[in-house]
Amino acid sequence: MSKHATQTMPNPTIESPADHLLDVDDLSDDELAEVVSTAEELKQAHHEGEPHAVLPNQSLAMLFEKPSTRTRVSFETGMTQLGGHAVYLGPDTTHLDHGEPVADTARALSRYVDAVMARVFDHDALESMAAHASVPVVNGLSDDAHPCQTLADLLTIYEEFGGFEDVSVAWVGDGNNVAQSFAIGAAMAGLDLTMATPEGYEPDESVLARAAERGSAPEVGHDPEAAVEDADVVYTDVWVSMGQEDEREAKLGDFDGFQVNDELLSAAPDADVMHCLPAHRGEEITGEVLESDRALVWQQAENRMHTQKALLTHLLG
Repeated sequence: MSKHATQTMPNPTIESPADHLLDVDDLSDDELAEVVSTAEELKQAHHEGEPHAVLPNQSLAMLFEKPSTRTRVSFETGMTQLGGHAVYLGPDTTHLDHGEPVADTARALSRYVDAVMARVFDHDALESMAAHASVPVVNGLSDDAHPCQTLADLLTIYEEFGGFEDVSVAWVGDGNNVAQSFAIGAAMAGLDLTMATPEGYEPDESVLARAAERGSAPEVGHDPEAAVEDADVVYTDVWVSMGQEDEREAKLGDFDGFQVNDELLSAAPDADVMHCLPAHRGEEITGEVLESDRALVWQQAENRMHTQKALLTHLLG
């Protein structure tokens, strides 16, 4: 056809922005319960070898600024099990590292895929991506939040205790991105959460306010022994996250006394132990505790896949 032809060509427009998951409170309480319940069903189907390809021919773009083991494999494998396809976009494989604005990447990806999962340093990059994408954007981790980990944590607790009522959790360590999302998720689920951090490492006040809005803010203090006393679950994470290597020596000093070890756990003799991994044995947790029967860490790791499958099912219908 000549370029001078007058035939009217279609002019597709972008739909209104989709629902996103940048932090766990982007879900309603009912939606959170639905995701956990669906994840439990999908996990059972997976273990029984029942096919559950409920998202046939749908595609997920996985955008990584930070490296990962669990996030990549759980999302990619999960999308395959749902009948879809995942596209890995590593740190050196997109134009983001060569000056393209996040907004442009988001608008282009929206024309190719059905959803985007992004694992980034700056949470503002996720906000920009969500503002310009016409497909769901899922936070695979940012410096502020890790909602996908919280979903896996909640499924793990639900499985172990048959629900969330009267379950007490103690967070010991850094009030980091994992802690912040978990504080909000715990409030939404109705868990009793106590947090012990060194002074200056508490979760952000705005996060605590959001937790209060969705249930109740956790009690935050600086005494790990008091926090774990009679807890049902003790949860910790690394003290030095990716990108903080230059703070390592200072942090190791600041966190002295906050290691999850047999001595600390003597105050909670029946408590299960959670860790989102990767773990630094001998720092925030001992190898003995991590390898003990009370550790739920491998269950947590597996549950990343099942809860993310449930989340994608929720977002993509």
